Amino acid sequence: MRISRYRRVAMAAATLLMAGACSSTVGNTSTPGAAGFTPPSIPMQPTISQAALLAGAKAEGEVNLIAWAGYVEDGTDGAPDWVHPFETATGCQVNVTVAGTSDQMVELMKTGKYDSVSASGDATLRLIAGGDVAPVNTALVPNYANIYADLKLQPWNSVNGVPYGIPHGRGANLLMYNTKAVTPAPTSWGAVFAPNSPYAGKITDYDDPIYLADGALYLMKTKPALGITNPYELTQTQFNAVVALLTAQHSEVGNYWSDYTKEQADFDSGDDLLGTTWEVITQAVQADNKVNVAAIVPSEGSTGWSDTWMISSKAAHPDCAYEWMNWIVSPKVNAEVATYFGEAPSNALACSYADAITPGFCEAYHADDPAYWKNIYYWSTPTTDCGNGSNDCVPYSDWVTAWNQIKS
Repeated sequence: MRISRYRRVAMAAATLLMAGACSSTVGNTSTPGAAGFTPPSIPMQPTISQAALLAGAKAEGEVNLIAWAGYVEDGTDGAPDWVHPFETATGCQVNVTVAGTSDQMVELMKTGKYDSVSASGDATLRLIAGGDVAPVNTALVPNYANIYADLKLQPWNSVNGVPYGIPHGRGANLLMYNTKAVTPAPTSWGAVFAPNSPYAGKITDYDDPIYLADGALYLMKTKPALGITNPYELTQTQFNAVVALLTAQHSEVGNYWSDYTKEQADFDSGDDLLGTTWEVITQAVQADNKVNVAAIVPSEGSTGWSDTWMISSKAAHPDCAYEWMNWIVSPKVNAEVATYFGEAPSNALACSYADAITPGFCEAYHADDPAYWKNIYYWSTPTTDCGNGSNDCVPYSDWVTAWNQIKS
């Protein structure tokens, strides 16, 4: 398996946060499409026939994309190629800018120079609230019909029942551990958060403000008196408890990581023995065969991510953008992206293709396992809106400040 994943969540610029946006995500038990704000009035592209859409795309001739590394591959350096077949089929030349952070994606989309973006849940609501993306007409995306139901009309990709994107793929943030060095095998996030750990200096955390949500999830399950019901919606008192937890943990953390190759190397060398990870990193360390590792969703559940292709409100090539969104979630292509990138596909018909590429892939990534995803709390943008009519939650800008202080 070639791994091309390089993701970081937003790390700066409090001004990027649209204070009116809301996150109401609690695993897949959240209210679909719930939101605490009214998006700018931006028209949805009208329904036309697929023949007319393709004709319009051929006339436009190109599409400008912002994407995570590994999402838009053209066969360079031995990578798969789902770009050139798309260009042949639609007449749309693909121009892609690879972003390393969600903040970069938000800033680039504000320029109006791009047609579509593969945004994560910590960026989607900012883009919607900022008027940078338009509602998506799913009638123009035939493959939307086969997207898993628990990915549709969720709080990070819709507002008040209106879709703002096409789900692309998803993954969980797991607890990985060295099976020989860490005994007994951990079952809880307490393995990294409990004080006086026997593995002090060998613990690793994801290096990003959104990691505060992992601490919030742990306290939500272990300190019910705090009243946390959503790890992304924290009152000041709840937030202070999370900051205190991660501040106390800081002295026991040996490494913070954002580049997956760093965590892979640190586990291979024994510098890390346990910490947060992705399924794809676990498989990479296992493939290196230098140490024995396993990864779990602990008893408290886990945070996770779900990516969404969104269309710019200023798209110069909207027909090509719609053709791209339909293409990238088509069963075969969605499977190729998922297996290359290391994530669960979003199209329910993709697994036969994915398992042909990598036997057992969809089982390993829990693609068709709704019960698994109910324990995953997808990344979403923290805002002042607590989802209950109150505006006393801590916004993302304060998460950024707190994270920098925790690590200082």
